[in-house]
Amino acid sequence: MRIDIAVFVMAVCAVVAVTSGFAASAGPRDEGSTDDQKLGASTLPKVLSFETKTLDGKPKKLKDYRGKALLIVNVASRCGLTPQYRDLQELHERYAKKGLAILAFPCNQFGGQEPGTPTEIASFCEENYGVEFELFEKLNVNGEDRHPLYEYLTKLETKPQKKGDIQWNFEKFVVDREGNVIARFHPRVKPKDRPMIRAIEKALGTETEETGVERGE
Repeated sequence: MRIDIAVFVMAVCAVVAVTSGFAASAGPRDEGSTDDQKLGASTLPKVLSFETKTLDGKPKKLKDYRGKALLIVNVASRCGLTPQYRDLQELHERYAKKGLAILAFPCNQFGGQEPGTPTEIASFCEENYGVEFELFEKLNVNGEDRHPLYEYLTKLETKPQKKGDIQWNFEKFVVDREGNVIARFHPRVKPKDRPMIRAIEKALGTETEETGVERGE
């Protein structure tokens, strides 16, 4: 009987030792990405998986805009289309509280029309157009050094502007709240043109099927 008890105690000790060793090898729980663990990486829309920097150099993850509609546009300060900044600001004032985020990316690839430093770009936009929406670091939208965000956007089958390289400054992509790129517009389509407004309202979920007019207005 004494032998049986001794064997039983030794067996229990062995089980405890193995269990403790397994727990130790598993390591501490990673608390750094609880949101991603809860939602699952596969649920993040591709367009929100990219990272960039704001105009003042702070890292920015596009997943921070999850649940918002987006208007993504490459911009320049010395272009014939630069006055579109005014329309973009008006869209910001009208739709930001309803869930629209305008993401503007300065680019110097078209005629060298955005040569300024971050400070110069910020001052120009504020002084001339009162820009309040988000401005990001200068990047390339075409070529071998194209930013990964634009590598993704330019390969999508889009309408009315088809896939391919960015044509010029102020080309626009509209993204709905679920992260679907629902429209792409040529640079000469102004931000307040009716096709743009309808796409934005559709992205926000505020467009009526019958009239294309925003609900409540």
